Amino acid sequence: MNTNEITVAGKISTRVSLGVLISFHIVACCISLGYLSRSYGNFHIFYDAELLNGAIATIAAFAALSYLFLLVPFSFGYFLSFYFYTMILGYLWLNCFSRFEYNHWLSGASAVASMIAFMAPSLLVTSPIRRVFTISETTFYRALTIILAVGVATILIAASYSFKMVSLGQMYDFRDKINMPSPLVYCIGVVSNALLPFTFACFVERRNYWRAGLTLVLLLLVYPITLNKIAFFTPMWLLAMAALTRLLDCRIAVVLSLFVPLIIGVVLYAILGISDTRYLDIVNLRMIATPSNAMDIYNDFFFNHPLTSFCQITFVKTLVSCPYTVQLGEVMQQAYRLGNFNASLFATEGIASVGVLLAPIPVLACGLVIALVNRFSSGLPPRFILVSGAILPQILLNVPFTTTLLSHGAAVLFLLWYLTPRSVFASQSGSVAVERKLEEHLA
Repeated sequence: MNTNEITVAGKISTRVSLGVLISFHIVACCISLGYLSRSYGNFHIFYDAELLNGAIATIAAFAALSYLFLLVPFSFGYFLSFYFYTMILGYLWLNCFSRFEYNHWLSGASAVASMIAFMAPSLLVTSPIRRVFTISETTFYRALTIILAVGVATILIAASYSFKMVSLGQMYDFRDKINMPSPLVYCIGVVSNALLPFTFACFVERRNYWRAGLTLVLLLLVYPITLNKIAFFTPMWLLAMAALTRLLDCRIAVVLSLFVPLIIGVVLYAILGISDTRYLDIVNLRMIATPSNAMDIYNDFFFNHPLTSFCQITFVKTLVSCPYTVQLGEVMQQAYRLGNFNASLFATEGIASVGVLLAPIPVLACGLVIALVNRFSSGLPPRFILVSGAILPQILLNVPFTTTLLSHGAAVLFLLWYLTPRSVFASQSGSVAVERKLEEHLA
């Protein structure tokens, strides 16, 4: 078999695998939401068998959009788009059964238009950008050591303010009592979501496993400080993504990263029912269904209340009058009593800021930013991009885009991708080139 035949066979195999996995994922999402409706009506998650045909038709039509994931190569935009696609899929299902009184048809159409607006630039714009400023390999390696030192210092200082070893079930009893200076809170967000995942990915890619292990230990110490679910799962999540990307195409790894946790919850519920829903609470509800549910709740609230006109962004709030004196998450808590209900850019920069009619416009703007990020990271190994950026899609599902950029370190990570010398991955350049070529043949 010659090279062209191998390439064609690889292209077909990867496309078929992706298509099958995404199809199963779509079905699993709907089944999971159906199961959740049995026990979580207080979260406004409902199901009605009489409306099932309409829901199936809606999901089937939206599923056609997933064909794009079979055609384009991996990028950070691919990673993020698939997570948002799953969120919109879940919202369209919930929208069919929602008992809130707002214009469901208009909101559903707006959600689909917003998804297309985001996917178009973030999936299709991946060309390299001219790097005006570069750093040497020596400087880069020194920077990794400095980042580790900054991580250690930040964790030690933060631990002097708060450090409690408690379970996930107990963390809410103590989290509201944490009191740290605001600059330190920002530092923890940048260190845990950007700097340490970046160094971990660098060490894994360079096969420096001792230092990669040290990085994971540092990340383990963030949870007792912040009492945050994402911090608790970050070390395991990074390790799992590193393992997946060693074995599989990065696009398949992206799909599996959501499908596997989701299907485990579905299977456990099918076996155990309501006798033990701990896994379902954490994964199927909190991790996957909640971002979709947030869109339903934000639609309901902002169909009957003033729009924010972006005043939830701190510097904008100083320039315009704002109808809300507290953060959006607290506004939702006061209205629905479901906790501090933050949401993704689709709900905040979109629905809350400009309403459903104009929501695709700010979502498109966010997609254009991610397109620029694709260009910043062009030339880096796909595995490195996926592992170093593994935490950000989880955050962006539940946090506004502007907040993620500034408070959670996304902007810092994107800058690091731009500055990273491509030559430090020279030993992997051959395999990276082959992987890139195989992906580009799918387009």
